[in-house]
Amino acid sequence: MSKVKVGLLGYGLAGSVFHAPLIQSCPDMELTAIGSRSFEGKDTPDGVETGSFDDVINNDAIDLIVIATPNTSHFPLGLQAISAGKHVVIDKPMAVRLSEVETLIARAADKDRLLSVFQNRRWDGGLRTAKSVVDGGELGDISYAEFRYDRFVPTVKKRWREEPAPGAGVLFDLGAHLIDQAYYLLGMPTAVTASVTAQREGAVVDDFFHIVLDYPTARVVLNASSLLYDHGPRIALYGDKAGFQHYGLDGQEDDLKAGKRPGDAGWGHMDNAQAVMLAADGSSRREIPSLNGAYETYYNGVAKAILTGAPLPVTPEDARNTFAILQAAVTSGIEKRTVALV
Repeated sequence: MSKVKVGLLGYGLAGSVFHAPLIQSCPDMELTAIGSRSFEGKDTPDGVETGSFDDVINNDAIDLIVIATPNTSHFPLGLQAISAGKHVVIDKPMAVRLSEVETLIARAADKDRLLSVFQNRRWDGGLRTAKSVVDGGELGDISYAEFRYDRFVPTVKKRWREEPAPGAGVLFDLGAHLIDQAYYLLGMPTAVTASVTAQREGAVVDDFFHIVLDYPTARVVLNASSLLYDHGPRIALYGDKAGFQHYGLDGQEDDLKAGKRPGDAGWGHMDNAQAVMLAADGSSRREIPSLNGAYETYYNGVAKAILTGAPLPVTPEDARNTFAILQAAVTSGIEKRTVALV
């Protein structure tokens, strides 16, 4: 196999803006076919076959199925693709129940197929900068951290994410990203306490959450609101040696919507980024370079895993652990209690 031939299921925002361009930018992948329930009004890439989900899954030429459909369809389509002998990537979250995630992982292992979840925001410029600081040991032992994704979107939109169904709402959308970012930097927490609610007029699913993750000697706060119009640091880490803050929203989504691709001039650069190191005694602040975003890293890594046996960039264990945190947050929000994980 010289290139991984890819079938993409779903061609809405996720499929057309994120997955298709990133797959086509990967030198070791070829976007072979796109499956959708309807192609009306959709401009698909030249030279790429189109058909039904079943057509794409059953195409013998395809090695990897990428699922970018609404959350409730992730599990049945993932199970169908694995059963057809395909490697599978599923947009986050992998499913809407932990039991479904575990079934997919077990089925992939039985069929000796690779399974991963698309967590592109591990390669946001801000998180890349934070990870470089953490890995460099500059912060020491972290006692407190915050990861925020606040926006001002006061009007409820007509889309599946804002209609009542399993996997809808901001917790399954932005929460899946923030949980993964905290897990990626700090590992598995011991307990979760969450407040999850709907604040906007007409909202029928959650549009706000505030989550506290317990670690043996640290606390981590994850926050997302649809009604915050001013922003502090989106990432803040405080250790016994130093602190770190990162300001600004990663621009790769807007770049992709504007037609930019990895390798283009300015790709991944954040015009409004600011990364700051804080002295532990509060005596100084100094700005450091902010790394560029690099969403292309994900599919480059998946291709290498399939072609050479390299480790997946996001493993099934990662998917299982982050979903366990997400499910604990759901339970905590409903039952108004702290939920232990270990």
